[in-house]
Amino acid sequence: MGSAGTDSEAVPGPPVPSVLALPASFKWGVSTAAYQIEGAAAEDGRGPSIWDLFGRQAGRIANGDTGDVACDHYHRYREDVALMRRLGAQVYRFSVAWPRVLPQGRGQANSLGLDFYDRLIDELLRNGIEPWLCLYHWDLPQALDDLGGWQNRDIALWFADYAALMARRYGDRVQHFATFNEPNVCTLFGYGMGWNAPGIANRRSFLQAAHHVNLAHGEAVRTLRALAPGALLGAIYNRQICLPISAAPQDAVAAGILDACWNRLYADPQCLAEYPPELAEGLQEFVQPGDMARIAQPIDWFGLNHYCPIYARADQGPLGFAWADAPTDGPLTGVGWRIDPEAFRNEVIASHRRYKLPVYITENGYGAHETLDEAGGVNDGGRIAYLALYTKALEEAVASGADVRGYFLWSLLDNLEWGAGFASRFGIVYVDYATQRRVPKASFDWFAELIRAQQPRDHA
Repeated sequence: MGSAGTDSEAVPGPPVPSVLALPASFKWGVSTAAYQIEGAAAEDGRGPSIWDLFGRQAGRIANGDTGDVACDHYHRYREDVALMRRLGAQVYRFSVAWPRVLPQGRGQANSLGLDFYDRLIDELLRNGIEPWLCLYHWDLPQALDDLGGWQNRDIALWFADYAALMARRYGDRVQHFATFNEPNVCTLFGYGMGWNAPGIANRRSFLQAAHHVNLAHGEAVRTLRALAPGALLGAIYNRQICLPISAAPQDAVAAGILDACWNRLYADPQCLAEYPPELAEGLQEFVQPGDMARIAQPIDWFGLNHYCPIYARADQGPLGFAWADAPTDGPLTGVGWRIDPEAFRNEVIASHRRYKLPVYITENGYGAHETLDEAGGVNDGGRIAYLALYTKALEEAVASGADVRGYFLWSLLDNLEWGAGFASRFGIVYVDYATQRRVPKASFDWFAELIRAQQPRDHA
């Protein structure tokens, strides 16, 4: 760790933003998630989510942090939208908190919760920013978890009803909907490994939840298509190369299984109507006749989240692999993630070729442990260097033929990084959680200049 206000990758003289060879219509934006920023966890009729209860269990979230207040975006959204406008963001990808609009997950809607997203969407539009609405970013209503959550097949229709509410309420102003953000993380970590809410570690539960998430995606796409016919629909997939931690053959096998669980268990059935063969036997008890047709509804765009390669080692447990930390023989972010822009470029190309859809980078970013320096700012040179490398890799992917139409940085704000709590900071805006003061970091100005550099210039 460097001195206060810097991170471990800080470098003198940050790279100057360059003009990238990207389509003229390319969109620049930022992404966030409801539970990570909104706060107001018990206000205006919001029901509890699985993360509210999970975070109160000892040891689940670092430092005992919770999303009760988070960034207080529920009350400070206008200030945050003003920051987006100052940045030059053209798109804001956010999620709706399912338990804020449907406290029981189904049945009676909460008008006060719906009103909040009306205000947010209208504020974005007033500031010339496109709202991209994601239905699910992991905060399942606890009332539905009490009924089995993603292990209950009925949830596919509950989710479709929720999608119908969103389409009817916001479809007149929202032109881009995503069904799920990173279904691999919420199912594998939540049901297979026990790291995330609801904290279950069971292979059967993981595969059951995964299949029901896929069904819910298909039902939601069909519903949105009917009720918001002008909208462009997609889903957001976290994809990164899975590497063996050693040269041992058993680690290579483990990496292949992780790849099936991480990269192919969702996008393949949703886009190609097929499950990875490595997992077919475990899934067969849950797949009913007609399910694949229900899942594989046509979508309009492919959301790609990418940060770094991930690593696997052999394990005798039911999953067939264990998660391994990144080797330390190469550059790492401030939170220990491998910096590998070539892996990003290759994943962008591979995703476009495999799924044959326009790609939007819906998350990419750099985490570190940061504090304010003596001048009251954050000189996050490591993040700037990372963004320069990764946006250059994006340009290379486009030059190789990948149809990429946007890049949405994770994240606008420092926020609750799930199990890592508030100590891991991914924002280009520093949040002082004691006062809720927002302090744009050096990377904010760099990213704003990068966006400006891409804009067409008038010639006299």
